[in-house]
Amino acid sequence: MNSVVSHKFTARMQLSALLLAGTMLTGPVFAQEAAPPQTVPTVPVPTPEAVPTASTIKSIAVTGNQRLETQTILSYLRLRVGQEYDRATLDQALKDLASTELFKDYQITDDAGALTIQVVENPVINRVILEGNKRLKEDKIRPEIKLAPRQIFTRSKVRADVARIIELYKRQGRFAATVDPKMVQLDQNRVDVVFEITEGPKSKVRQINIIGNEKFSDGDLKDEMATRTTGGLLSFLSSNTTYDPDRLAYDQQKLRLFYLQNGYADFRVISAVAELTSNKQDFIITYVVEEGERYKFGDVKIESSLRDFKPEQMQKLLPMKTGDWYDAKQVEDTVESLSETAGLFGYAFADINPEFRRNPEDRTMDITFNVGESPRTYVERIDVNGNTLTQDKVIRREFRLNEGDAFNSFALKRTENRINSLGYFQENLEIERKEGSTPDRIILDTNVEEKPTGELSLSAGFSSIESFLVQASVRQRNFRGMGQQLQASVNYSSYSKSIELGFTEPYLFDRNISIGGSVYRRDLNSFNFINNDRQTTFEQTTTGFQMNVGVPLTEFMSAFGRYSLNFDDVTLDKSVYYFGDECDPLIAGRYLCDAIGKRTTSLIGFTLAYDDRDNRIRPTRGQSFTLSQDFAGLGGDVKYLRTRATASKHRSLGGRFILNAYLEGGYIYPLEDQPDPFTDAVRLTDRFQLGEPDLRGFDIRGVGPRVIRYTGVDLTDPANPVLDLTTDRGQLIDDALGGKAYYKGRLELDIPLGAGAKEMGLRPSIFVDVGSVFSVVKPELTTLANFTDPSDGLTKYLCRNSAEETSQFATQGTDSNGNPTGLYNQCPTGYSALAPFEERFYGDSWKPRVSIGAGVNWNSPFGPFRIDFAYALRKEEGDDTKRFSFNVGTQF
Repeated sequence: MNSVVSHKFTARMQLSALLLAGTMLTGPVFAQEAAPPQTVPTVPVPTPEAVPTASTIKSIAVTGNQRLETQTILSYLRLRVGQEYDRATLDQALKDLASTELFKDYQITDDAGALTIQVVENPVINRVILEGNKRLKEDKIRPEIKLAPRQIFTRSKVRADVARIIELYKRQGRFAATVDPKMVQLDQNRVDVVFEITEGPKSKVRQINIIGNEKFSDGDLKDEMATRTTGGLLSFLSSNTTYDPDRLAYDQQKLRLFYLQNGYADFRVISAVAELTSNKQDFIITYVVEEGERYKFGDVKIESSLRDFKPEQMQKLLPMKTGDWYDAKQVEDTVESLSETAGLFGYAFADINPEFRRNPEDRTMDITFNVGESPRTYVERIDVNGNTLTQDKVIRREFRLNEGDAFNSFALKRTENRINSLGYFQENLEIERKEGSTPDRIILDTNVEEKPTGELSLSAGFSSIESFLVQASVRQRNFRGMGQQLQASVNYSSYSKSIELGFTEPYLFDRNISIGGSVYRRDLNSFNFINNDRQTTFEQTTTGFQMNVGVPLTEFMSAFGRYSLNFDDVTLDKSVYYFGDECDPLIAGRYLCDAIGKRTTSLIGFTLAYDDRDNRIRPTRGQSFTLSQDFAGLGGDVKYLRTRATASKHRSLGGRFILNAYLEGGYIYPLEDQPDPFTDAVRLTDRFQLGEPDLRGFDIRGVGPRVIRYTGVDLTDPANPVLDLTTDRGQLIDDALGGKAYYKGRLELDIPLGAGAKEMGLRPSIFVDVGSVFSVVKPELTTLANFTDPSDGLTKYLCRNSAEETSQFATQGTDSNGNPTGLYNQCPTGYSALAPFEERFYGDSWKPRVSIGAGVNWNSPFGPFRIDFAYALRKEEGDDTKRFSFNVGTQF
């Protein structure tokens, strides 16, 4: 008897295989590997005949296998020689072959007990290729794909991988994405699998509908949601316009919280449905809500089973009062506050359970905060995990709790803030509390995740202050994992150059004493503007070193001492500002001539600092105060006492809005006599300067005492030329003198943006700046004017020969009628004319300069970028304003 038992869908499978092969052949063909398409040979299927019941298997043969061994194929089956079999047995064998997913086609031929298993193996995958993916890179897709080279190709795996790729795109908000799998047939029964991806646009939220709201408008409720609709002015900056199922659930919780905060205790979201439009590009979200009645607080009280937790004392600290509108968030915050308060008494696991009693008749909500019995807890153990570079002691020395101490929630929070302020680990570290070996023991589990602390910075850019600049710096803030700081930097720009090496040890000999030092060389070119061009005036070279030491006085207060020795050399360009071998006041001004020279400054000082901010790197709450004094005169050529004070306050206004207030002021008191009535005892280079970037809206050194030299001749009446006292910057020379006293303040509000802008590193803010610098001895001013010679009635002007150090007067040019023309072309050879000028003194006023504006920080690929737009609301005569400033490649 001869019969064939095949898969019941054999004919259909063969047809499908042919169609699939034809479809896959339309994919890309690769030049050196691709072979001509081969048609899978079909095995004739004779009409099956009934298999006799209880027949015996005489032999089993396998044909068509190329890679798989015969014994391997037989191992998947339950057929053995000598075994009795029937039709059901052979059907089961076919199912076993199908479950291996190794074969494209398979059938069993029976010839009177001689079974022949005919198989067509699935091809082996040569390569898996992704095409068309631009928005989602391969490193995001590859881990999700299960197909891989040298694996057996199966259609079920292809379908599964297609589903995974589409799911990835759905997570990105691209619900219109499609994946078309294709196969390129190669020789030796190999194939290349190609996933042709059509990404499609992001599916946006076109519309949000809210049904059932009567107490609040749609706009009020939409403002509470994280999801935003397209079409808004700033919607392109937000990634929240794309549909996200998780965000939909989050928005429902936000709605519920909003209503509970406003007293609607019975509020519920009946349904939230997101409908995809027919083109799969937009979603329409519909919420159906039930607001319910609005409640007020009824009786609010505390019941405590803790001995140290007195209800009558805690009752006064409750924020809610009877008759206030019910606020679930306030209740939640009260529970947290009571837990923290209990932690101050040593109860780490205090059980705070608010009990609610709703009174529908008068719409009030009675609340009883039950403080359950719990043991006073002690720190059994402190575990530190996750630190691979940082030594344990660097983390443990920031703990305000030790093993064996009574638990204290304030000390634990302070510990978290101190560890976060190190900047060695990922932000928002929280120390987990775990139950110890007994109910009165607690384990503090600190899981840190280290981040790189070494910084190599090579940058170039253009700054409105420094013009072209280049920076190179190496800094390790956690040197050797011991919390030490080592840094080296080189800066070069058109107007300043510096090199500096520094080292700081924060815990000397494992004691809470910091010590550090640095050596440096700084070259500064001061400048003014002539004809709108920035021109160098004096050059200052400073070479020196500084040593400092710091010790804590209390948890939040520290004291620092320092000593520095500087060698300064202030010079002027002799070819421009000198007449012979001496500085020429007619060109440089007497105030610049007085500043030049070499000097040594020996400076000793101290700083008292108070700082309880939650994070020193990016604070959100807290305040800081400093008082510093520096005494110059412990040797050296300079003697003065410089005092400075600063104060700052950070406060979170909710919704990630951070308000920052900052004040600073200082005064230099000279300890040596004033040289003459027109020269200040404090030299120009030691005085305070103010302007951009400290006082936005004003140019660099644009505020405070200054000398402005007006030049030019007004020839409206050629016979009587006069000085042109125009305020055009191109017609004047502006030199800032600085002052012995200054103050400045800033009120700035950081504005949060959407997740998209946050990912880009954008942090906008609005601000108000105020400040002034003042108190300087008015310098001796110089005026050079032409004069009329009574002997001939002609205008005379000054000619000078710097090489010979001689001067003489020349006659102003005249026209054919003998009238003065205002032209200075009559100087003898080797002499140059000095145009008339007049110097005026401005700006020595304590009155505040005020500016308002907006700016944005951007962590760009080129380095930190800051741009500000500011407008000066109040200024004094002589001040230089500036509305726009930016900086790339360095931090303000």
